[in-house]
Amino acid sequence: MFILHVALQGCLRAGPIDYGVTADTGGHIRYVLDLVRHAGARPEVMRQEIVTRAFRDGALGPDYARPRERYDAKTEIVRLRGSTDDYLEKEALWKDHDALTAAFLTYLQTLPRLPDLLHAHYADGGVIAMRAARELGLPFVFTAHSLGRVKAEACGEPRAPRRVPTGSSVLDRRIRDEEAVIGAADAIIASSRDEAELQYGLYRAADPARITVNPPGCYLDPAQIEAAPRTAWEESVARFLTDPSKPPLLALARPVRKKNLTGLVKAFGESPALRERANLVVFAGTRGDLKHQVPENRAVLEELLYLVDRYDLYGQVALPKAHDPADVPGIYAAAASLGGVFVNPALNEPFGLTLLEAAAAGLPVVATRSGGPSDIVGRCRNGVLVDPLDSADIAAGALSLLTNEARWAECVRNGLASCSYYDWPRHSADYVRLARRLTRPRPAPVVLSRQRRFLLSCDIDDTLTGDKEALAAFGRWRASDREHHFVVNTGRSLHGAIDVLRRWGAPVPDAMITSVGSEIYHLHDGDWTLSADDDWARHIGQDWDAEAVHEAVLRFAREAEPNLVPQPARDQRRFKLGYLCPDDPGIAARLRDWLRGLGHQVIVIFSHGRFLDVLPHRASKGHALDYLRAKLDVAPGHVLAAGDSGNDTEMLTMAGHPILVSNYTRELDALARVGRAYVSSYPHAAGVLDGVTAFHGRRLSGEGGLLTNRTRAAQGLVTKRRVVHGTSRGHLSGSTTDQCADDRAGARTPS
Repeated sequence: MFILHVALQGCLRAGPIDYGVTADTGGHIRYVLDLVRHAGARPEVMRQEIVTRAFRDGALGPDYARPRERYDAKTEIVRLRGSTDDYLEKEALWKDHDALTAAFLTYLQTLPRLPDLLHAHYADGGVIAMRAARELGLPFVFTAHSLGRVKAEACGEPRAPRRVPTGSSVLDRRIRDEEAVIGAADAIIASSRDEAELQYGLYRAADPARITVNPPGCYLDPAQIEAAPRTAWEESVARFLTDPSKPPLLALARPVRKKNLTGLVKAFGESPALRERANLVVFAGTRGDLKHQVPENRAVLEELLYLVDRYDLYGQVALPKAHDPADVPGIYAAAASLGGVFVNPALNEPFGLTLLEAAAAGLPVVATRSGGPSDIVGRCRNGVLVDPLDSADIAAGALSLLTNEARWAECVRNGLASCSYYDWPRHSADYVRLARRLTRPRPAPVVLSRQRRFLLSCDIDDTLTGDKEALAAFGRWRASDREHHFVVNTGRSLHGAIDVLRRWGAPVPDAMITSVGSEIYHLHDGDWTLSADDDWARHIGQDWDAEAVHEAVLRFAREAEPNLVPQPARDQRRFKLGYLCPDDPGIAARLRDWLRGLGHQVIVIFSHGRFLDVLPHRASKGHALDYLRAKLDVAPGHVLAAGDSGNDTEMLTMAGHPILVSNYTRELDALARVGRAYVSSYPHAAGVLDGVTAFHGRRLSGEGGLLTNRTRAAQGLVTKRRVVHGTSRGHLSGSTTDQCADDRAGARTPS
């Protein structure tokens, strides 16, 4: 396989990366170089090239004018000349699009064979790759690294509708380019769920089915950091500080506004408690004479120096002029040995690689809650998230770790134990799998198979998941089964559901009903190739005006429920509005009646004592399941559904054959007594398989070791519970109106 990358921004070369030497020389270059190195280690990849822009600048050195440069045995860097030899900042690259496109097409025509896949980085690389892909019929992948709409929000602009801007500003032009590239790309690689769902969700052209979440790896490991020399710290940091033995707040970032280093200095300067307990150490890229810095870098550096003076932080703040990339492991190690904390206060951080490096070093983190850090801290549990625009919140987050030794130590342990997930072999394996899928012959339009006579719909959390051995047995059954369409039916978002299924090693379903029945996706070829069901979206979207409904809910909150507040933006979907509310089941009916009185035909769902979802009246887990049943031409009596909690009530009720796994919650006790459901003696996936085999008149015993010790233990505990509650194998009947959302607690905490 021959993969060609297009990465135009910043100073890209085979040698060391001069982070911050220009405003655009940052983490995306590290990502591209690490990606090609690890992808090139895989046998499927025979050749790679990185196409970037050639320029001449005496201050930056001669490397960037060389037409070709060898990176490794499989990879070359190719530099194309555009309309000027000057270095161009990203804000000016649009002027070179036409010239670079022409140069790129000419270059491709000289190759003995065309690339199998183009991979574009940032919107400028995306424009060039999109045009070439269209001209030559090549597939292309897009990685944004940073998005214009997100930058606009981070800079204080109000969240705009998803319409394409028509203005002539640099940011408007960038957003238009991003919309075009996002719409044309065969696949989009996001680093986090936040990026996939919230950030790309700001774009009209974004299709969740074409977005893959694949977090990059961390190139540092704990052993490497522990062994690293600490010379740079001793030589360049200690000389700034009156008491260098204090725990440091450490930041490493380019001096650009979006990294919000000035916000960190303000937080430190305005908190006497923080100044008393810690020093502040900021590595703001590499700089020489301030007069020769690019305008944005110079402005940020000058403001940092001004703030040190304004708050009289001399002796408490270190601002070294430069550091070598080879010094970074030792910098982390020194900060960790002093009991410090790593801080990333960016206005928005698409991913947050430095947080992983800090975790590998044994440093707890204080990180912006805007962007990828919410995924990293959520998975690694190695620190706290803060509002980057709130100086007091940043200071409080740091103090919460510095003043609590037990919490500090717990975050260290968690980070060291969890950071190994973010490794390059895993990332490159998933990346090459995606590349192979995109370079296969294009599949024919989806024709849903009607050869399978039955439809099995399963909840995820605590139904399929909960026992890995039982889930593996379910997977073996699924691999040999030829009778059932297998569907997962969940309140989780698409990428949240995929993340859980993949982490648990669940079999790939035929379809996914996500976000409480508001979205349906079909999967193909037995892997995670997805396509959205647009017919379902059109069906439930009739007369749905999300903005008007949201405004009406906010009015209801102002007039009747002041404690009703929106959930975080990442939990909002095109056809699902999420809110938090007091533990009052009656609120769903009151809000529904209010909205319907205003002419909004909606379903309102209350679950887990605090979650409230508002959806179009045609959308629900049960209605989505019935839609799929009809589309697959499955008889109503041939639908099986398995669940464990009250969130699954409607899905279970609408199925011809409901299955309750033995670990079902008390919310389903009444349904279990009524008389139509199969109540399994087995928990989790074992209970699902037990229900399926019972429906077909088979016995569960002997199912390839399905009855594990854990399953037996759980079965015994559940049997005792059944005696207490007076339930036994029974059946389910009845229906509900405003049904609950699926596995909502699990959607916000690790499974």
